[in-house]
Amino acid sequence: MSATFLGNAPGSPAIDVLIPAIEKDLATLPFVIDSLRRYVKHPISKIYIVSPNNSRIKNLCSRKGCTFVDETTLLPFTKKDIHYSSTRWNRSGWLYQQLLKMNGDNLCREKYFLVIDADTILIRPHRFRSNGKSIFYCRNWSQPEYFRTYRKLLGTKAPSPRSFVTHYMLFERNKLAQLKRKIESKHGLPWYTAIIRSINKKQQFGFSEFETYANYIYSEKPSGVILKNAQNKSLKTSASSLSKDKTTKLSKTYRSLSFHQRKGYTRISRP
Repeated sequence: MSATFLGNAPGSPAIDVLIPAIEKDLATLPFVIDSLRRYVKHPISKIYIVSPNNSRIKNLCSRKGCTFVDETTLLPFTKKDIHYSSTRWNRSGWLYQQLLKMNGDNLCREKYFLVIDADTILIRPHRFRSNGKSIFYCRNWSQPEYFRTYRKLLGTKAPSPRSFVTHYMLFERNKLAQLKRKIESKHGLPWYTAIIRSINKKQQFGFSEFETYANYIYSEKPSGVILKNAQNKSLKTSASSLSKDKTTKLSKTYRSLSFHQRKGYTRISRP
């Protein structure tokens, strides 16, 4: 995949990027980074790769001009301290990554930072701010537990006009900090403890950082956001096997490609 730079949209604010990753993501992570530099129409100040202390990921960061961040430095606990599993599944690492993303306001320095999953590649130009509004990419289905946890955390029903769980999202640092303070004020606990305690741990998809943040922003001022169809395609092939012609063909229909396999993730309509 070429890393040709397409230029920034006029007036687009500079952003940072945060990508949580583990070693298995090395198959897609280089392509994710290249796609960001090619298709994000904002000046990118820094790309932070948040990961366990891994030499291969550190080497990739050096080659790609990214900033490596040891994940154990971002929160006062590690994945081992989260106990979210059953005899059939373990979601502790999945939840830990979401909490790392939600602490991005304490890592990134720009007013806005983009979070993207390490297995999702952009294949068309993307803007995340326009005329003073944030652009959220959306889909039509989600998990009911996300909204039950939202109500527990904030005491109100999520407006959920669409689902915001689409593998990447722009966060505004001040708004994210405001959300976390609101959670702490309501529960009298650190925001991450409140989240962990609010999840129904008998359900394997109990919390979404994207659903929580975007619904909070939308509930404050619906007219202040722009909703666009995500048009994401999940592929079972490898990112490295994707030809330029195939990518061009897919880009006529889709904005992004994901190379993940999720067992047990059943499509359930939004409430």
